[in-house]
Parts: sequence; structure tokens; C-alpha cells
Amino acid sequence: MAEQPVSPVPVAPAGLSRRAQRFIETEGIRVRRQGIRRHGDAWIEHGIPVAEIERATAFQDRWGGLALPPAPFYEGGPRILDAGCPEEMSAEGWSFPAGDCRVSMAYSFVIGPDGAFGIAADRWTPLHASTEGWVESLALAAHARRWATTVTRITRKTVDALDLGDFEPVPEVQGVTDSWWRGKDSLIAVYRGEAVGLGAPQCLEAHIYRGLDEWGLHGD
Repeated sequence: MAEQPVSPVPVAPAGLSRRAQRFIETEGIRVRRQGIRRHGDAWIEHGIPVAEIERATAFQDRWGGLALPPAPFYEGGPRILDAGCPEEMSAEGWSFPAGDCRVSMAYSFVIGPDGAFGIAADRWTPLHASTEGWVESLALAAHARRWATTVTRITRKTVDALDLGDFEPVPEVQGVTDSWWRGKDSLIAVYRGEAVGLGAPQCLEAHIYRGLDEWGLHGD
């Protein structure tokens, strides 16, 4: 029996903000996801725990085959969300690939032992507590860029000097190493992942979106 064609229009998974749902369904593309269940027996023979195979399979069922617009950092993030073979990360536990990079990078995108979305560089560095958080951050960046009157990029020590006293963290992005902050008329995205994961403070960067009204600040 011939395989049914896959609609290129994705349906957003449950549990996301309305802003992220719109982002996925209007700007994302769904391609045929790679089936990983067929690899299960071979992976078990190579000593991969069943629980880790099930974790990768659950990710693939929820996110596999979803292509989203490039992220404003990390050279755009994964080209397509796509689970791969789980691997043991020394003392940290097991992880699995979250999708291939768009360009050649010094790290890969992985899902960590606790489900966090992050990068495996010189060290495992969780960026967001979940894939949902990563997707929410992409949606918020696209929304803020569309509605801000100015966007300013700052780096290195200027980022550390940011005064965030009047800002509140944006909870839906589930920031760990990276974070988003909401003020009275601006949003700030802080990208620390490369600086931490590569031990490269020169990679520290933040984007400041100014001139936002209530819709621009939330969009939800």
C-alpha cells in the first residue's frame, strides 16, 4: 500500500501558547518524519536502554519533521526537528539528537537526560527546559522582530551590564542558560549558550526589542 502524502501545513502540538501555535501553523512546514521505531531492536542490541528509545520515539511523534524559520542565534538552530540514536553523555546521562544543524557548527542540538533542549559542545549546555521552550523562544523572537520599532544587538560585557531590575522573565520560554525578559515597552533575549558551552565569553549576545505596545509585548 502506498504511503499517504504528508500535508506540508503543520498542526501545532498541544500545550503551547497561542503565539507559538500561530507561528508553527503559519510559518512552519511539515515534512515526512523519519521513522525510528524500526531501529529499536538494533539499538537495544547495542545497549541503549528501552526507556531512552521510548523517549526519542515520543519526541519524534510530537516534533519530528517540523521545519521552522531560522533562530536569530545558533546559526538558525536545527533545520528540521528530528530525533536520532540516543547516546550516553558520560556522567550526565543519556541524550539524543534533536535535528541537524543548518550550517557546520562546533556543536550539535540535543535533548538532554531531563528533556531539556540544548547544545552538546565542549560541555552539555541546556538552553531551554524543554523543546516547547525552544519553540516558544523562536515564536517570540519572530513576533518581537515584527512589531519592535528598533532591534539592538549587544555582546560580551555589555550584556553582563544589562539592568534587568524592571524586567520580568518570560516563563513560557522555560529559559535555562538562555532567557527572555519582558519590560514596560521592550523585550530582551539573552543568548549565553555558546559562551557557556564553548567556554567562549566573546559569544555572549543579547537582542533588545524596543517600542513594543501591549500586543507586541505578548502577542498571546
